[in-house]
Amino acid sequence: MSISRVANETVMNTQTSPAAKKQPSGTIELRVEELSQIFDTLDPYPFRERDLDKDAEAFIVGWARELPRRLPLQIIVHLPKSEAETRQAGVVGEAIKRYFISRADAARSELKELFRIGWRSLGIGICVLAACLLLGQFISGRLGTGYPARFFDESLIILGWVANWRPIEIMLYDWLPISRRLNLYRRLGRADVALKPYGLDQHPA
Repeated sequence: MSISRVANETVMNTQTSPAAKKQPSGTIELRVEELSQIFDTLDPYPFRERDLDKDAEAFIVGWARELPRRLPLQIIVHLPKSEAETRQAGVVGEAIKRYFISRADAARSELKELFRIGWRSLGIGICVLAACLLLGQFISGRLGTGYPARFFDESLIILGWVANWRPIEIMLYDWLPISRRLNLYRRLGRADVALKPYGLDQHPA
C-alpha cells in the first residue's frame, strides 16, 4: 500500500465532520493507526520537525476553514494506546503546531513578496501611463484633432491603463486569499493538540 493511500485512508476515517455537528465547535478530529501516518515519511528531518502528510494537512486545513473564525481551534488525534505511549507521542502537538507556524511564516513572506511586486509594478505602470499621455499630447499637437490623432491618442491611453491592470489587481484582490490563508495557519499554529488513546478492540469515542 502506498504512503499516500495509507494517509488518505487514515485522515478520512473520522468520527464526525463539521457539517454533522449540531453546535459550533472548534474541534478537529482525526484517527490514525500510527503516528507516523500524520507526517511525511520521506522527510529526513527529526520527528518533531517533519512536514505533515499532504492529505493530513488538507484534511485539517479544510475542516478548520469551515469552522467559525471566532472559535479557538483544538486538534484531537485518536490513536491506539500503544502509539500514545511512544516517545514520539510526546512531541506530536509541538510538531503539528510548529508545522502550521512555519506555514504561516511562509504565507507572510509570500504576502510581502506579492506587495513588493505590486508596488514595483504600480510604479512602472504609472510611468508607462504618464509616458503614454505625454506622447498622445505630442502626437495630437503634430497631427491636429483629426481621426489619426484621436486613434493614436486613445490607443496610447488604453496602453497606459493596461500597463496598470496587473498591479491594480494585485493591490485590490490577489492579496486577500493569501491573507486568509495566513490567518488560518496562525489559528492552527495556536491550536491545542490532544491525543485520545483507544484500545485495539475499541473505536474512538
